[in-house]
Amino acid sequence: MDRDGHGLLWSRVTSRPGAGEPLYRQMHPLRQRRAMRRLLCQVCAGPADHNQHGTLWLIHEQPHPWPGWPERAQTTHPPLCLRCARISVKACPSLRPAHVVLRAHSFVSGAWGGLYRTGWPNPHPFLTGAHTLQFGDPRIRWLQADQLTRELVGCTIIGPEG
Repeated sequence: MDRDGHGLLWSRVTSRPGAGEPLYRQMHPLRQRRAMRRLLCQVCAGPADHNQHGTLWLIHEQPHPWPGWPERAQTTHPPLCLRCARISVKACPSLRPAHVVLRAHSFVSGAWGGLYRTGWPNPHPFLTGAHTLQFGDPRIRWLQADQLTRELVGCTIIGPEG
């Protein structure tokens, strides 16, 4: 495991581009991090679709949205290009029940992964579960990060055509 410039401890993973079958529910951690940092399409790794209203995102609909949702939503799913967004809606089983297509501006805001802690009487770190933490949270040094998060701002919900 290695720490990055934000002090995040990243899990080490092997990389074999082009090998294997797509796992729609999970993206390779190195590919996810690169796509989130550079705003690349999560499917083809080309540039995500972007216009004056922001970058194209596909996110799961929330069963109990907060007022103003999806403004300030945190996502671990990188954006998409228009072509791959159309394909993803049809091909990805987790998007079929309910999804939202939107354009938004965003910034890297934190990470998702396994949060560890120590406690009496056991001095050794133990896993407390999966959590999303924002930069500035003092617990982030105890996070074994698997995915970057971006916060979506200036959100405009659009139709499926993008």
